[in-house]
Order: sequence, then C-alpha cells, then structure tokens
Amino acid sequence: MSSDRHAPVASWSRREFSGLDLGDTRLDERLLSLADVFAAHPASGINAACQDWAATKAAYRFFDNQKVSSEQVLSPHFQRTVERIQAHKRVFAIQDTTYLDYTDHPATQGLGSISTVSQERQGFVKHTTLVVSASGLPLGCLTDQVWVRDASDKRDGKAKPLQERESYKWIQALSQTQTRIPEGVEVITICDREADMYEFFIAAKQQPFVIRAAQNRRIQDTYDALKTLMNHSPLAGEFTLEVPARQQQPKRQAALQVYFAQTTLSPPYRSQIPGQTENLPTVNVYLVWVIEPNPPDGIPPIEWLLLTNVEVSTFSEARQRIHWYTQRWHIEVFFKVLKSGTKVEDTRLQTKDRLLRYIALMSVIAWRLYWMTLLNRDIPTADCTHALTENEWKALYMITHKTHTLPRKTPTVAQVVVWIAKLGGFLGRKSDGTPGVTVFWRGWQRLTDIANTFALVHNPGESHTP
Repeated sequence: MSSDRHAPVASWSRREFSGLDLGDTRLDERLLSLADVFAAHPASGINAACQDWAATKAAYRFFDNQKVSSEQVLSPHFQRTVERIQAHKRVFAIQDTTYLDYTDHPATQGLGSISTVSQERQGFVKHTTLVVSASGLPLGCLTDQVWVRDASDKRDGKAKPLQERESYKWIQALSQTQTRIPEGVEVITICDREADMYEFFIAAKQQPFVIRAAQNRRIQDTYDALKTLMNHSPLAGEFTLEVPARQQQPKRQAALQVYFAQTTLSPPYRSQIPGQTENLPTVNVYLVWVIEPNPPDGIPPIEWLLLTNVEVSTFSEARQRIHWYTQRWHIEVFFKVLKSGTKVEDTRLQTKDRLLRYIALMSVIAWRLYWMTLLNRDIPTADCTHALTENEWKALYMITHKTHTLPRKTPTVAQVVVWIAKLGGFLGRKSDGTPGVTVFWRGWQRLTDIANTFALVHNPGESHTP
C-alpha cells in the first residue's frame, strides 16, 4: 500500500494493521475484528459495540491478554503513517500532551495524578505526534507515549537529570520523528509553549520547527530579552485571521499585527544537577511576534511569540511561519475526537494495562474518523471508494436521496462527507461551511447501522445500478 489517497477501501483494518504480529494469528484476527467493530460504533463502548455476550467476552479477554502490548497495537499504524507521508513533499509533525481522566472509575487500578493535589484527578498522561499534510489532512500518528505520572514528576522535575523529567517527552518524540520520517520529505515540528526548552532547540538542530515561546529568554551579549527586542522591531505588516470557535467564544475575525527579528539565544544558567549537560551552545533563532491590538470586549487578545529556526526576512515569510503554527489546532481536534468521539474515558476496564491496550486501538480509530472528516480537503473530487466500502456508499446514497435507484457515476469524497455529516445533524446551508468532526462521527455511527441493514436485505450479486 502506498497511500490511503490512491487505493479504494476494502477492509480498512486489514490495510491499516498490515504487518501486525502479536505472536498468535488468533490474537491478530481478534484485533482486526475489534478495530472494525469499534470503528463502526466509536462512541458506543465495548458492550454496546460488540452487541452480544460472546463477542463482548472475547473483547475483554483480548484487552486482558498480557502477550499484547500497546506498542504492538500501534506499530502497524506508525508504518502506515510513514507510507502516507511518502506521498508528500512537506508535512507538519505536531506534538502535544493531553490527560485521560478516569477519576470517576474508582475501581480502576494503577492510575496516576493528572492534576493538582487539591483536585485529586486520576488517569494517564498521553503525548502524541500527529502528522498533517500541507493541505491539512491528518496522515496519522507518528509517536505516542501514554504513562502514569509519578507523584514526584511535577514537584521534583527540575532537580532531575533531563532524561528523567516529564518534559523530556518533547525531545524523545522529536528524536523518534527524525528517525521515522522518510528521506525526501520536509517535516516541520510544531509545538506549543510547554516545548519552550533550550535543550529542545539544540536537539532540533537542522530540523525545522515553530514553537510558541513561554519564556522571555536572554539574548547573547546583552542584558536584553526577547520581548525587549520585539518592542524595538518595526511593524512588518497586518492581516486578518479567522479564529475558530472555542469554549464560550464564537468564531471571529481577528485583525493582527506582525513583527519579526533574528537573534541568538544565550544558554540558561544551570545549577550542578547530576547528568546535566554543561556549557550549552548558543542557538540562532528567528522571532515572529503576532499581536491583536484591538480585541473584542471581554475577549483576551491574541499574542503569540513564535520561535523558529527557519529564516524569516520578509513579511510573507513571517505569514508563512504563522500559518505553520496555526496547524497546531489539528492535534487539539484529534484529542477531542479521541475523548468525545470515541468516549475513551468512559470505558471501565479496571486496570492500567487493559486500558493502555484499549487506548492504543482507539487512538487509531480516532485518527481514522478525523481523517475521513477532512479527506474532502485533499481529494474532494476523487471517487468515494477511497473512504467507503461499496455497501456503505450505496446505503448512504439511498437513505440520503430517499431512492432505490443508484447513480450511474460513483459519488465523490466531498459529496459523501457532507451526506454522512447530515446523518449527524449537519444542515448543509451555505452559511454552515464544511462539516465538523462532531456531526461527522454522529453520522458515521448511523451510516454503519444503515449499511449493515443494507447488506442484510440486498443480494450482493444483484445489480442496483441502472
């Protein structure tokens, strides 16, 4: 398989998990079966998705099997992601962390703290690298770490050697990304404020990155810092950015000002910590400062200070680096699909190891749901068999158009994405724009039931095309 963009769908799970080796062909087949079942009903939970006791019991046995690891479950997906990347000249590797909360499942064993002591929330820390094409299509996860936080991880983090700190996750994921990206593809790493680590800049070396600054770092050979430099930089230009709706804030247009500069960062002072690298080198960076001088009343202004090792010498180049950084929202949506679309935090598997296997599988399914939602951006006019089986698109067409007569020409990807979203409540008016992931995953669950019914009542050998 070269790329999901060029091959019609037969069995998505057999393609995505090609090369799976759990040491037992029966376990391999069980995982493929579970992938299809959960992908068909991503928000239903194990019992409802499996639908009968025998299948449910088999699912619980699989997640309890000590021979299966989350790394084995994810390994084929990582390889498929690499194969999809090969079809692109430039991709974005977006790192971020989320927390999976199982506090409301007190019987679950082996969890760790994911909050302050006073909040007492329990669960897992999950750090993922999601790869996105230049057109915004999520190609898959390239790295994934899920772990239980030790009580001392946050409290004593700065007193530990770098490799033992929780923040080392950023450098570790960067290293894995560098190893897995195929030759000939430019990968641009995108991170938010938590990745503002001097050691990260050093580790990145020649790999392009854009990171939002969290620290007002010192500049070499001066007593000034980054914000002082930017305050003395000339205005490069202005532009308008569409800000997506989030929390209680509606979608809006933000008028932004842009400044840029080049500088050399001075190494931070390091106390004598065992294993700490001494005499850190200086780092050359370019700065892009984005500010919103006149935000709407009651809404905090946008202000991003971006650090990059890719040259910025014109307003156009600054705008491009800003565009690169805005790709970071993809991983936030991916985490939303994982939590709300698959309801991964609702599952009661009672032990850490069972949950880790389940989370690994549902991460792949969450990616596929998100990929299908945005596929029309990449290949809108392509045949819909790039995403749907024959039963799925035929059932979808009939229920959408309230007809038993199929079209002479197979529908396009863009058409079926809208039809699926309409099953989930999307109205499809001109003012509604493109469907979002929430209406898509609701519609996807309905389509699965409709397609299963279609397969039962129609003779597979009978032609329905006029």
